[in-house]
Amino acid sequence: MRTSARNHFAGHIAGVKSGAVNDEVILRTDDGLDIVAIITQGGATSLGLQRNSTAFALVKASSVLVLVDFDSHKISARNCIAGTVSAVVKGPVNAEVEISVPEGAKIVSIITNESVDRLGLAVGKPATAIFKASSVIIGVE
Repeated sequence: MRTSARNHFAGHIAGVKSGAVNDEVILRTDDGLDIVAIITQGGATSLGLQRNSTAFALVKASSVLVLVDFDSHKISARNCIAGTVSAVVKGPVNAEVEISVPEGAKIVSIITNESVDRLGLAVGKPATAIFKASSVIIGVE
């Protein structure tokens, strides 16, 4: 499958927790990274999501925040993934920042050049990619 989303994670469903309206879905990537998604029960049912079923997660780069000097205990976002900046490509206004994580995945974020400079982002610098569970799209082939 090809999409415009810069962040595509293949794996399997590690867990589904049903709620009154939405379900919490944990996708474990082939690299062992856990991605948490909040989707409607109808969506989970129509996709046939169950433990160990094959699935993928998509996250738009514009939905990914980048933090440095981060304390994961002080934020409500469920997906806080620490890694190292592996690329920074600046454009006229925005920059594409790629963060490589120990599990092998790469997460891309689009942020302003001003933010790149203010955070001191450069290749090799530690950084954390943050995105809300509601920003994750789950799919199956």
